[in-house]
Amino acid sequence: MPAFFVRFQTWLEYRWVAPAYSGWVMLSLAIFFFVAATNTMAGWLYAISGVMLALLTVGVTQPGRSLRSLHITRIPNDPISVGDTLTLELEIHNPRPRPQLLLQVQDLRPRGLGGTHEAAIERIPARGAYHWRQSHVAQQRGLYHWQGVVLRTAAPLGLFWSRRQEQVRASVVVYPTVLPLSRCPLVDELGREASATVQSPIQAQGASEGVTRTLRPYRWGDSTRLIHWRTSARYGELRVRELELFTGGQEVVLGLDSAIAWDAEAFEQAVIAAASLYFYGLRQKLPVSIWTAESGVVRGDRPVLETLAAVMPGQNPRSPLLPGVPIIWMTQKSDRLSNLPTGSRWLLWPQNGQTALPNQTAHGRIIVPDEPLTTQLQASLN
Repeated sequence: MPAFFVRFQTWLEYRWVAPAYSGWVMLSLAIFFFVAATNTMAGWLYAISGVMLALLTVGVTQPGRSLRSLHITRIPNDPISVGDTLTLELEIHNPRPRPQLLLQVQDLRPRGLGGTHEAAIERIPARGAYHWRQSHVAQQRGLYHWQGVVLRTAAPLGLFWSRRQEQVRASVVVYPTVLPLSRCPLVDELGREASATVQSPIQAQGASEGVTRTLRPYRWGDSTRLIHWRTSARYGELRVRELELFTGGQEVVLGLDSAIAWDAEAFEQAVIAAASLYFYGLRQKLPVSIWTAESGVVRGDRPVLETLAAVMPGQNPRSPLLPGVPIIWMTQKSDRLSNLPTGSRWLLWPQNGQTALPNQTAHGRIIVPDEPLTTQLQASLN
């Protein structure tokens, strides 16, 4: 079917009604019988054409009237994370004393949530409601807002289609993935050059660096200097000393370089890394915040997650100055690693296999795209 005809059909459905195929056939037959009756003066032909015209009149007036009586409400939903199942619920209310039959409903969702979703409704009871539930696995983080719900029907005779769009506001927040980190040297060693480690007089309340709090099995990336050889020989496997760091309330600022252009996949990894480091810092009972070019410094679980859900590369820098405290800086351009505050750390997603780094004093890690991000964030810094 030509695109122009489809657009014209849709325009007619919104403005008035558009004939269905059966409507075109009946309209053609009604005209044919009326012309034949005029030529032959046969009463029964007039009767047939009159009945057809009466049915066409009902088919034209009823669809729009039935749609105007329906009301739609949307049930609010809680934020979810990438990979979770999103459930969207609509209630279509029919206040009329007669049931509403044979409806099509379309929820005009954004493309990031699977695009337009539609369903057929056989019957809405008189003075009752139809509960429509949609499920979709969220594949992409973001803040999604839309308000279009389309109702379409050709009832009761199926001769003419009528369409109406309701403005039913919807908001969905899809948070980025949070990796379950059991350790993260980037956070644990942040600010080490900026201030001396504070010795705690009570070991049970968080012993200082160099004091062994517990022993655990060796993991890939652990320094061999931390291996406890006597215990390893006793158990027949490598055991590593778990050292306590007492940072004295050192604030952890996670900076996402959102003012530059990124590769799409690398930027999504950087957002996942920021969310994972944020919650790791909270588990370590550290004051953690997020910095982006557009939002500046953001604190609090929900504001941080909503900021990370909405952040996009190439943002206009409303907050061009970095905080003056040690920061964990995530970027894709190596020249953005210079002039970081003393004691900072960085994560770099190199462009086109770039490995050369500018002169800088901060320590960090180059992220390898083909390796698991969880492993790289937990590995010890060189």
